[in-house]
Amino acid sequence: MKKFGVLSAFSGMLLASLLVGCEQQLSAGFSVGMHAPSLPTKTLADVDGNLSKITTYRQPDARMYQYSVDKALLAGKPILLEFATPGHCTNCDQQLQMLKGVMDEYQDRMIVIHIDQYANPQAYNAYRVMGDPWTFLIDKNGVVQFERAGRMLIGEMDSAVKQVL
Repeated sequence: MKKFGVLSAFSGMLLASLLVGCEQQLSAGFSVGMHAPSLPTKTLADVDGNLSKITTYRQPDARMYQYSVDKALLAGKPILLEFATPGHCTNCDQQLQMLKGVMDEYQDRMIVIHIDQYANPQAYNAYRVMGDPWTFLIDKNGVVQFERAGRMLIGEMDSAVKQVL
């Protein structure tokens, strides 16, 4: 019985150390300073305004689906690219809720795009995203300036956005 308790405790510590380290060890394969992949992704216009065909988010904001990634990269504005699939991810739902406030603050100075895995799986492949949420901040020249796996707090997001603006 005692052996099982030690083994169980060890397994728990191992799992915890792996989970804590995910954000630091996982990378989408991009280094800050690399050009972001340009590809067409679905927009609200592509799905005739039907948000349920572009996102699993229960409270979608149409502003997140105005630009495809390729068109946004040509717009000459910074881009906040959020990979999140709230249909199976509570953290994604919370991240997208927080992004609404970010958009309220910065919508005139940057483009915010939400990429849902079910609607745009090719974008997950192109950006080498493994899991979600995953955030990229891309400068007006199309260069990745920030990459983060996992949910962010509003202060962290605000600080990262200000650095790119």
